[in-house]
Amino acid sequence: MASSTQGQVITCKAAVAYEANKPLVVEDVQVAPPQAGEVRIKILSTALCHTDYYTWSGKDPEGLFPCILGHEAAGIVESVGEGVTDVQPGDHVIPCYQAECKNCKMCNSGKTNLCGKVRGATGVGVMMSDRKSRFSVNGKPIYHFMGTSTFSQYTVVHDVSVAKINPQAPLDKVCLLGCGVSTVLEQYGILQRLKQVQLLLFLGLAQLDLQLLRGQNQLVLLGLLALTLMPRSLMLLRTLESQSL
Repeated sequence: MASSTQGQVITCKAAVAYEANKPLVVEDVQVAPPQAGEVRIKILSTALCHTDYYTWSGKDPEGLFPCILGHEAAGIVESVGEGVTDVQPGDHVIPCYQAECKNCKMCNSGKTNLCGKVRGATGVGVMMSDRKSRFSVNGKPIYHFMGTSTFSQYTVVHDVSVAKINPQAPLDKVCLLGCGVSTVLEQYGILQRLKQVQLLLFLGLAQLDLQLLRGQNQLVLLGLLALTLMPRSLMLLRTLESQSL
């Protein structure tokens, strides 16, 4: 069913990062309708990831300002652009900073999910169809962030950057699938494909990664070297070692 705002500019609240290391400004932003191959989403839950902080700090070489940060979220499709068939208004979805077109060399490799279809646009804060932003404040464009920009009540993403989910799933929990959880699951998938591993080197292990390793005893791991500076992770690592992972 078409929404009452379909095809119209939506004015909503968003947290705008105007400069590095400056407080975000919560204000009214205008969100343009989705163009061909795009999806506009009403964001209902969003989380904070260290990558958001990293870009806000000014250390991210791809960081652009002003922008709307955020990339771990969940919401409901408000409207879709021409040619979008995988989702429709009313669908519960997770915006994905890592696209999956299912047709490019990367998507078909079976070894990586680093789809490149829209990377040339998301990396510079715009949409692929016209190289423009869908966000503005009083007529001034605001850059997208990682193709998601979930620190806004409404956002526009590419159709290859959205995943439809079960409508019964709690959005305030599954929003973490947008980054943290899915990152670890991908590592798990890679480990599952490694059948003859003599040495695995894990750099900068976080606790979530170590929880992943806890379940890897079905793999043939002849050696494990883990480097981490996190005290709690070190404690868990010692526990894993004592259990002869």
